[in-house]
Amino acid sequence: MAFDEGLAQRIRECLDERPSIHEKKMFGGLCFLSRGNMCFGIVGEELMVRVGPEAHATCLALPHAREMDFTGRSLKGMVYVATPGFDADDDLADWLGRGLAFAESLPAK
Repeated sequence: MAFDEGLAQRIRECLDERPSIHEKKMFGGLCFLSRGNMCFGIVGEELMVRVGPEAHATCLALPHAREMDFTGRSLKGMVYVATPGFDADDDLADWLGRGLAFAESLPAK
């Protein structure tokens, strides 16, 4: 599966001040990792965000978010966000912040 390169570039620009973030092709798309922990990525044209189990329900209640069901089952702690949910740079930054906060709460790999 291809991923939206324009979205990847937007994410890279948001992360310009964070050289510790690394990219890796995963889930048929592109993922971004902090200290070895996946925090968000792109699958097709959608943003995939690892928000953690405690924030899962709260994030699903936000506009344009839905359960990540990549394997056919819901992955608790992961959400997909449709394009309208991150069209504005502030909205994208908010979602990336959620993913970074959770990933950075985990021990480094």
